[in-house]
Amino acid sequence: MTVDERKTISTSVIQNLILENRGKLSISGVLDVLSFDDQVVILETELGLLTVKGENIRINKLSIDTSEVIVEGDISSLAYSEKESEKSKGNFMSKIFK
Repeated sequence: MTVDERKTISTSVIQNLILENRGKLSISGVLDVLSFDDQVVILETELGLLTVKGENIRINKLSIDTSEVIVEGDISSLAYSEKESEKSKGNFMSKIFK
């Protein structure tokens, strides 16, 4: 994602990630839990897909009504990626203008 693309993200979207001692992650702005096991949790958020990796990971709190999730375990990595529909749009557009 380029700097210009980041500027186009709506400022009304607020997402908070609070990581406490690499053991407890509180996330707001969650739309859906796409996948989870004891090593990886994939969440659909308002700002894209969020992948949480680690060991002995568990979802301690899940509230779709308030868009909040709490993940606990030995958290080693957090990474955002684009939603699949956004990826395909970019690939399609880049193919047209090559």
